[in-house]
Amino acid sequence: MPKYPVYGYRWIVLAVFMFVNLTIQILWICYAPITSDAAHYYGVSDLEIGILAMSFMIAFIPLSIPVSWVIDTYGFRLAVGIGVVLMGIGGLLRGLAGPEYTIVLLSTILIAVAQPFLLNAWTKVPANWFAVEQRATAVGLVTLANLIGTAIGMALTPVLYEQLSIPSIQLIYGGLAAFSAVLFLLLAREKPAVSPGTPERALMLDGLKHALHIKSFWLYLLVSFIGIGVFNGINTWIEGIVRLRGFSSTDAGTLGALMLVGGILGAVIIPPFSDKQHKRQRYLLIGILLAIPGLIGLTFATVFGLLIVSAFSLGFFLVSTLPIGMQYAAEITYPTPEGTSNGLIQLFGQASVVFVLIMDVMKTSDDSFTPSLILAAVLLAASGLILTQLKDVQIN
Repeated sequence: MPKYPVYGYRWIVLAVFMFVNLTIQILWICYAPITSDAAHYYGVSDLEIGILAMSFMIAFIPLSIPVSWVIDTYGFRLAVGIGVVLMGIGGLLRGLAGPEYTIVLLSTILIAVAQPFLLNAWTKVPANWFAVEQRATAVGLVTLANLIGTAIGMALTPVLYEQLSIPSIQLIYGGLAAFSAVLFLLLAREKPAVSPGTPERALMLDGLKHALHIKSFWLYLLVSFIGIGVFNGINTWIEGIVRLRGFSSTDAGTLGALMLVGGILGAVIIPPFSDKQHKRQRYLLIGILLAIPGLIGLTFATVFGLLIVSAFSLGFFLVSTLPIGMQYAAEITYPTPEGTSNGLIQLFGQASVVFVLIMDVMKTSDDSFTPSLILAAVLLAASGLILTQLKDVQIN
């Protein structure tokens, strides 16, 4: 493989991109840990507070493909720039809304519209700035920022609520969003003087048509749909999953946090091995298969120590597959633009909310999630079989 120059400034570009991704996750999740208090403050139901988070998924589905076109046609700096401006404005407006729920909802929708501009560029930034043997690692670092943002929103909001009002908390988060947006606009650059070996890509619509004719890509989309669905489903229903075994909501929160911490570490530790060996399929298969024991532990364990190990293990191995899979998809769909393949994966990930709903529907008469968790384990095993049909490709 020929050598191409790489620039130290790539880490600055990646850092500001990570920062805006971290920030938008805080804005997404920050109402979740104080749902009942927020409902009381705004004078609405818990469901209406839940809609603030669900609006991100609702907005993402119709916007994903058009936003991918913008990224691939005009570049990530312009596209992400649009997103961060919308995020900063929406974040500040939400803090200034006071007790007016309608203004809060409209401001949140503005932030939700911004999200695909950030998420769909996950592979585009590494493709423009990083050599091919570093790209899964770079995507892993963006995944890390995404997970850290979720963790901050979940953990910090209740702490701030002990001292501050809900609008004050939102104004702090809005200020952070505006600050991160300014940093991105000032420091981000589209690409270096010399490309790090990135081949020319097709036009977005041609690339989309090409990607959808590749069997391996469809198989990976199915695997990512299952994996993200299982992860989101367990995060959503973790309290109900362990409640019948005598564990408290505090215990459930601890397990959810540990699964997230495991995911953060998995997204950082595993992708560099994939990059170094130039192997994607192997590490996707390892991640999916080794996630199954953790899922089984969460399903049946009655000892809290075993639940802790299970939650951490599940997060570590399952989340590690996401950055590797995104880079794999960018490689097998060449010359499809990276923003297009990335956008389709993110779209399928958002659509996996179907599995979250299925888990609720499959609850037994005593509210046990055991049947749906067994189904999840079976689906992960099936994903492992699917992954055996995939092959790595060599990108020169």
